[in-house]
Amino acid sequence: MTSQQISKYYDLYRGTDVTITKEVAKVLSLDLREIFVKCVDTQWPCIINCTSLSQAKIIIGTSSGAYTHLVKEKGNSNLRFHFTREKGQVISFFVASKVANVAPYGDSSDLVLITLQFTQRPPDDLIAILGEFIEANVNFEKKKDEKIPLTPDIKRRLGLFKDETVIHIQGVPRHCIMRDVSFGGARVILMGLKKFLLDKEILLRIEFEDADAPCDLNGVIADVEPVQERRDISVATIRFTEKLVPMTYKLRINSYITTIKRVIPAAAPTVHASSAI
Repeated sequence: MTSQQISKYYDLYRGTDVTITKEVAKVLSLDLREIFVKCVDTQWPCIINCTSLSQAKIIIGTSSGAYTHLVKEKGNSNLRFHFTREKGQVISFFVASKVANVAPYGDSSDLVLITLQFTQRPPDDLIAILGEFIEANVNFEKKKDEKIPLTPDIKRRLGLFKDETVIHIQGVPRHCIMRDVSFGGARVILMGLKKFLLDKEILLRIEFEDADAPCDLNGVIADVEPVQERRDISVATIRFTEKLVPMTYKLRINSYITTIKRVIPAAAPTVHASSAI
């Protein structure tokens, strides 16, 4: 990632919080067991509740040494981030910080939520990781209908294993061929008539070459058009269920839209009725 892109992320998203759930931590490759707050020369484990590029909120116990140093002694600290990226690459660093706020955590008398204000710009690695994550969510809302035609070259650059896949229509698996994809949906070619496909709930399975598992996308068939000269074959337009779209899928589509698409001419694939399943 270029320094220009990193600076852009920092300027745009420095105040945007990312809540750290288990799912988000997995997508970010953030190792929650390796998050520590360092005070003077001692490190204490803590729970990271959320973070932005300008501050983070952590949960610690009121009986811990970290609480004594941060709250009672009002000392400065360093928050440790630890990421395990692709092929086992470890990215670990500290971010200098100071206490900006202390609040009870829920109804607990033993835990507090501490807001740590970063006292300097965080490392580029954190900006790149969080910036890409936030950008994918922003573009998901802004560009959800921007279609990506699945030409052979674009499939290769997306890491798409194949355009032939399986779509489950109301639980029944059927073969189909993907024609294009977007943040918010896809178009597929399959056998069937409009009256038997329209408004049906579906699950579309997409396999990417470098992914650990297939990407399953839930949605509904919003429109159906017949393929010329083959009335038994249709092009189904799928609208994904937004709240169920996996973050890994958003990141992959965002990577294409923001980088790859700039250098690839978008040519719509030719659809032949004889190639449909």
